[in-house]
Amino acid sequence: MPRIPIEDNFSDVINKAQRGLKITDEQLASRAEVSAADLAAVKGGKVIDPIIRRVARHLRLGPEALAALAHKAWYPEQPDFPRGFAMFNTTFEDMTVNSYLIWDKHSQHAAAFDTGASCEVMLDILHTERLLLRSIFITHTHDDHIADLTRLAAETKAEVWASELEPVNHPGAKTFKENAHFHIGELAVKTLFTWGHSHGMTTFYVTGLSWPLAICGDSIFASSMGGSPTNFADQYRNNKEKLLTLPKDTVIAPGHGPLTTLAQEKQHNPFFAR
Repeated sequence: MPRIPIEDNFSDVINKAQRGLKITDEQLASRAEVSAADLAAVKGGKVIDPIIRRVARHLRLGPEALAALAHKAWYPEQPDFPRGFAMFNTTFEDMTVNSYLIWDKHSQHAAAFDTGASCEVMLDILHTERLLLRSIFITHTHDDHIADLTRLAAETKAEVWASELEPVNHPGAKTFKENAHFHIGELAVKTLFTWGHSHGMTTFYVTGLSWPLAICGDSIFASSMGGSPTNFADQYRNNKEKLLTLPKDTVIAPGHGPLTTLAQEKQHNPFFAR
């Protein structure tokens, strides 16, 4: 797979944090002691290190991590899954979106997580590996993540599952509560409600593969997190309490952008690095 770009640039991170904290440009410029012109330039994508670091401190962002993102100085080291895991990156309108497949090599039972814009390649993998798709788990129901749900469910007859808090417009869809447990052969899947970006945003914590795996939708991205103008504080708290407390070697499989790891995000994600 081609190298997937990091989802957000440094100005995206600034804007998400500022919007979530409900701080106006005037307030931010005053608190950070920067000019309105310099703040506007940075928010527009101009790299001015002293301004970026000043602004970061007043948006509860890690100054060094934000500066590194501005200079494109870091890209997450990609974990290796020899077998039992596949990532799909498809184009939806003006963005790309991820979906995932896991399977147990003994039973050949599989589970999908979202569909992205197209499930074509996922269906090819299921056929090539002779896998039986038992479940389709939905992180959240924003259009880009479930664009091909009808097709995937129809062609595989797999059960569709989503959080009891997330509206799902799919016939026969089933819902789960937080801390529900599923088994895909010898693989275990636990549900964590990391809501904020959507009402029922769910992270699926998978064990039994080469690495512990958190398929987290738009909860966390490499160097960023999903935006939420109304529930930013809730999403941030859920990320801190439910994701950042997982084992440090946990692989983060986000809804957009490249794979990363919890250890790397604690060091390089401006929202969590200090």
